[in-house]
Amino acid sequence: MHRYKVNSRKQKENHRTPLGKQASKNVFDRRSSKQHKPAFRLLSKFKIPKSKRFFYALSLAIAFLIVIFDLTVAVPATTKHYTELQFAPLPEIKLPKYDRFVLQNGMVVYLAEDHELPFVGGTALVRTGSRLEPADKVGLADVVGTVMRTGGTEKHSPDELDEILAQRAAGVTTDIGETFGSADFSTLTEDLETVFGLFAEVLREPVFDQEKVDLAKAQLKDGIARRNDNPNSIAGREFLKLIYGKDSPYARTPEYATVDRITREDLLNFYQQYFHPNNIILGVVGDFDTSKMRSLIETQLGDWQPNPNIAKPQLPEVSPANTGGVFFVNQPQLTQSTIRMGHLGGRLDSPDYGALSVLNEVLSGDSGRLMNELRSRQGLTYDVRGFWSPNYDYPGLFIAGGQTKSPNTVQFIKALQTEIKRIQEERITPEELALAKESTLNSFVFEFQRPGQTLSRLMTYEYYGYPADFLFRQQKAIAATTEADVQRVAQQYIKPDNMVTLVVGNQTAIQPPLTEIATQVTPIDVTIPGSGATQD
Repeated sequence: MHRYKVNSRKQKENHRTPLGKQASKNVFDRRSSKQHKPAFRLLSKFKIPKSKRFFYALSLAIAFLIVIFDLTVAVPATTKHYTELQFAPLPEIKLPKYDRFVLQNGMVVYLAEDHELPFVGGTALVRTGSRLEPADKVGLADVVGTVMRTGGTEKHSPDELDEILAQRAAGVTTDIGETFGSADFSTLTEDLETVFGLFAEVLREPVFDQEKVDLAKAQLKDGIARRNDNPNSIAGREFLKLIYGKDSPYARTPEYATVDRITREDLLNFYQQYFHPNNIILGVVGDFDTSKMRSLIETQLGDWQPNPNIAKPQLPEVSPANTGGVFFVNQPQLTQSTIRMGHLGGRLDSPDYGALSVLNEVLSGDSGRLMNELRSRQGLTYDVRGFWSPNYDYPGLFIAGGQTKSPNTVQFIKALQTEIKRIQEERITPEELALAKESTLNSFVFEFQRPGQTLSRLMTYEYYGYPADFLFRQQKAIAATTEADVQRVAQQYIKPDNMVTLVVGNQTAIQPPLTEIATQVTPIDVTIPGSGATQD
């Protein structure tokens, strides 16, 4: 299912894959990929002076074009239209061979061999998260996740740790997100014992060097100072506050005051509360022998003493902070508006997950209704989306929106509202259903091309208490979805009358004004407390 990155600070982990991570897709803030230069890359492997590479590359390009021209001329007149092309079915998703076992200290371990490259990577998932930090010290989990690695260990100073890893082109990182903590390592096979030993040190023996604590706090404050630089960041942050409430751990943000309250003692206490072997799931994938890898894990982590009193934390309760209304953040420098609409949603284990996934594709696929209507037909935006976006263990969102020129703001909102109501009132066509199901089911294959991707999904399922075959249940549910199912879930789960609408834009340039869609428009002040700045 598509994901929308709603908060730049808190990582949304709906479909995160701890092993072999990929960046989350942010459909409202796409960045163009770098252009590759294959001819220059090829020539660089030979002893050709840089000054002459341009002419050689140009020659290669011309030769390539000549070959393509010759091939084009040779194509028979009976060439099929693209709609007539036949493709082999995508391969079936299969679980890789893996081993799962539990150390005597309670640590759960997953191992999967993959000998394609001389490389090994691993992730430890820790049952913690920023949602568990004290309300008066927001930012604490972020600092713990940073300084666990940067602050060194009992055996190695920060500089020593950096030097040893750099010499081996290896990496050890730590992080604490919204709903879990993680520690990762990556290394060439030949350096596995050394790097895994350092990884174990970081997990077990971080010292939280005071200098690094101060640096992490300064970096966090720098992020606070710049958090209003991007309208997408403002919209994502403030929309969460409108849905969950400004004091909810799923929406609150660090402030100068909360960061100033954080001490090294707080870091130690937070670490000692959650980082125990019986609170961790470890996964390792790559070029290793399973029996030897198991022995290495036993040696490095097997004598780590568990905490017999550790308990699953009580998760914060979630209820909607607003059930409607139009809200506005005035940013006079902008020439376009950033719009978010939506309400509180559900969880990934919804019995209607399959139909909701198809609904998402019908609304927001590249050939979906929103793109066809608001972009292609009305020309209001470059990108527009609307998703039922669930989370694993707490309610997610239904969220829709995009960006449009300031004078088109009201028209954009009305068009979005129209399409949301239309999918509730009219059944989708058989063609829409077939395309949406095919696109959704085909996307599964590309998320499970390597053993690490699938293994990390299994770890994630266990972490959140989902069945190991949840993936295959999802597939079956999507395949069984009908046109009537899509209309039913659209009517059941999407609540147009309860939608919160947030606009970040230039008030004077939005004509007609937002009062065209609501008699009351509530302004939001995004002034940063303690910054000395004033809201425009």
